[in-house]
Amino acid sequence: MDTLLVVNAGSSSLKFEVFAASGSLARQVKGKMEGIGTAPRLTIRNASGEKLADADYPGDAVPDLPTAMRLVGQWLRERHEGRLVAVGHRIVHGGPDYRHPVRIDENLLRDLERYTPLAPLHQPNNLAPIRVIMEHQPQLAQVACFDTAFHRGRDPMTEHYAIPAHYFAEGVRRYGFHGLSYEYVAGRLAEIAPDIGRGRLIVAHLGSGASLCAIHEGKSVESTLGFTALDGLPMGTRCGQIDPGVLLYLLQERGMSPAQLQDLLYKESGLKGLSGISNDVRDLLSSDEPGAGLALDHFVHRIGLNAGMLAAALGGVDAFVFTAGVGENSPVMRERIVHKLGWLGATLHARANDTGELLISGDDSRIALYVVPTDEELMIARHTFALVAA
Repeated sequence: MDTLLVVNAGSSSLKFEVFAASGSLARQVKGKMEGIGTAPRLTIRNASGEKLADADYPGDAVPDLPTAMRLVGQWLRERHEGRLVAVGHRIVHGGPDYRHPVRIDENLLRDLERYTPLAPLHQPNNLAPIRVIMEHQPQLAQVACFDTAFHRGRDPMTEHYAIPAHYFAEGVRRYGFHGLSYEYVAGRLAEIAPDIGRGRLIVAHLGSGASLCAIHEGKSVESTLGFTALDGLPMGTRCGQIDPGVLLYLLQERGMSPAQLQDLLYKESGLKGLSGISNDVRDLLSSDEPGAGLALDHFVHRIGLNAGMLAAALGGVDAFVFTAGVGENSPVMRERIVHKLGWLGATLHARANDTGELLISGDDSRIALYVVPTDEELMIARHTFALVAA
């Protein structure tokens, strides 16, 4: 039996899934190595949810992603049946040139390393498992699937910053991210509710990384993320939209180095910075500290403001869609956000929201409200399967 491996590497975790790929895709194994470098833990389940592995490691036993990848590979070789024919990878930044998934070789890998400064939390970790597989199984087909690709092909006006045009030609432009998630959700909604799926959508990918995307007829029109994954909404530890003058002030008047500024914007800001407590919405919801309330209020406020911007880009809204960790799992946050969208005529069906149903809009809502779980791994598997089969 032929199988595909999907790898989604983060800053301190490695998610992976194995799909049977004999004619069609069927999920077989799903796993995660969390706490890399601190408190590593490997959990693996089969398609029925039964636990196949649950192991803790000393922090120094799994200090980095390459080590985690080797351990996962060893487990798969020893315990999982099937002939591995390809590996699909999530790559956060594909720059201006990559509009579709592509086969990976050394030239591509070197090209993608150029975008590390634009996604310093993600790009090095996305590429590390590729190097490990190239080292141990150089004959194995590997496919890069880009979070930026879904947003390519938008109106050039959308992608320009108001700076001299030669910077655009050099690659300084609004790219947009979370594209694999948006691509999956748009496709899923087209299956669930075809008329709505062809309409004007605002999809809210709300997790540790957060953004909104305006979609019409299944294609990206506008998004809140731009040149890097710092723009738009406040996130778990990332700042979101900020006046560039603040950055100049911190560099010139406070004497910050570029490295210190990068750490501030990527690792110490967002919900964590505002609250002074945590970057996790669950922690903030359970806290009575004023900072927790401020962080959540700010998060909801900025979602409301950016939804207005995307509604203008679309010329109206037919549906608002929640996805990703917070969007899928927090009825409280969905309720607060829908209240902020009241000017669009959005009303909530309280019971449907509390039980996490697919359609959560009230009978009198002027726009449809959906909760659509995302599946980036399945999207990567589909792209990888199609490319290898071709």
